[in-house]
Amino acid sequence: MGAENPSMTLDPKYDHYDYPTTSPNKQSGHPGHLTPEQEAQVHQLRAMLEQEGYSERLDTLTLLRFLRARKFNVELTKKMFVEAEAWRKNMRGKPVDELVREFVYVEKPKVFEYYPQYYHKTDKDGRPVYIEKLGKIDLPSLYKITTEDRMLQNLVVEYEKVADPRLPACSRKSGSLLETCCTIMDLSGVGIGKVSSVYGYVQQASVISQNYYPERLGKLYLINAPWGFSSVFAFVKRFLDPVTVQKIHVLGSGYQAELLGQIDPENLPKEFGGTCECEGGCAFSDMGPWQDPKWAKPPKWAQADKKKEAEKDKDTTIQNPPPPYKETSGLEGSAGANGVRPAVADTEEAGQDAALEHAKS
Repeated sequence: MGAENPSMTLDPKYDHYDYPTTSPNKQSGHPGHLTPEQEAQVHQLRAMLEQEGYSERLDTLTLLRFLRARKFNVELTKKMFVEAEAWRKNMRGKPVDELVREFVYVEKPKVFEYYPQYYHKTDKDGRPVYIEKLGKIDLPSLYKITTEDRMLQNLVVEYEKVADPRLPACSRKSGSLLETCCTIMDLSGVGIGKVSSVYGYVQQASVISQNYYPERLGKLYLINAPWGFSSVFAFVKRFLDPVTVQKIHVLGSGYQAELLGQIDPENLPKEFGGTCECEGGCAFSDMGPWQDPKWAKPPKWAQADKKKEAEKDKDTTIQNPPPPYKETSGLEGSAGANGVRPAVADTEEAGQDAALEHAKS
């Protein structure tokens, strides 16, 4: 499916989409439903960022998400974008573009015993479903297995994978642009004592979500909400954007009917009232259109990595041409085509080895 959009001008320099670009959300400001003024604001923002030397993530869909997050105030949007780009250069000691390609969460099975958080299939609107069991979180136990840095790095990697390949695959399957997720947050077991112990981590995760990955929330179901939570939320929502409030549904233990109204039973894990029982567990399956060859395509960040490797190999070959052909025998040539093992940054390898040791213990 191409990216033709008769209702919105796409920029040939930046807008190279291979999935639909018209949003099913017909509200003003969403792709395919722009006013002439909003179109002009996209061009204005892009020109301002180009003038300051930015050349990445200037595509129309990305700029529109940032503009919507700042109510199309171009100056505020520019500030938000610049801050996000600065953050991307050093996310806990690693550029995000490198992190998404290199990060390996070897301790994931152990971490999920205390803090399950995963993407699983789609809702009735075709969006990825994200599930988080906040009530099981136990930071003292988690920090014996992993570190706060690695937990947040994993969160960022998953956000990057939502942007590509998950949402593009879902968009191809649905036939329209999908930019958000349907989130289920299970609050079972959350008490006042636990809230205070996890507040720091949750706050940092929220800052990453709101400031650097705007406009990704489609619907949020807070299920198994403890007694009194609805009253607290009724007070808090007065300070939230009305658009955000409309997306949040606070439900007690009788949440199944409303949840099944949004998610088909075969797409919802059995523990939440659905019928899905993925082999090996739904939390580890990562099932969805992004795993189906009919809809999935290699993410652009992976393609960029291959391009860099190809250029690196080309440069190496030019600088170090291979020796004249010499016939060998036995195991002499068994190290590989060039006898070189791909290098991994020492700090990243050390971090993964340490995490693996934690996971085994």
